[in-house]
Amino acid sequence: MPRTIYIRRIRFLMIFFIIALVASGLTAVPLEWELGLLDRLAGSASVPGHLLPALGEWISRVHTGLQAAYAVFPQVAYGTDWLAFAHIAIATAFIGPLRDPIRNRWVVEFGMLACALLVPWTLLMAVVRHIPWFWQLVDMSFGVFGIIPLWWVRRDILRLESLER
Repeated sequence: MPRTIYIRRIRFLMIFFIIALVASGLTAVPLEWELGLLDRLAGSASVPGHLLPALGEWISRVHTGLQAAYAVFPQVAYGTDWLAFAHIAIATAFIGPLRDPIRNRWVVEFGMLACALLVPWTLLMAVVRHIPWFWQLVDMSFGVFGIIPLWWVRRDILRLESLER
């Protein structure tokens, strides 16, 4: 396969990954508004909440808890602001493989490692924070689905390296 096809696919996947990482981070900023919307759409008082009562109750409980925390301690929201910033900062590292994939392969491998570590981290913290199983699956899905484009990028980088040897 020609070099240009590998480069084009690597760039497309890196741009996709960067946008997805930034977008997922930015969702942490309007958290109270988003949870309010989710509670109205799928919480315990909604039709989906009645169909999946455990999920509906969990969404309503988290929304109520967040509202209570923000009412008394609004500075708690600052933690999610930093979460969003971390996503954006990490996303900038992926500009390296976008510009020079071979030299910056380590960034892709770091991202794959982070995606893989997300699963045990979720399982550990879910026990500490009493997170229900179905929500753990949602959180772990970021690592499971995030590793796929990175794996494709790494595969193409290795193919590029072999072409250039």
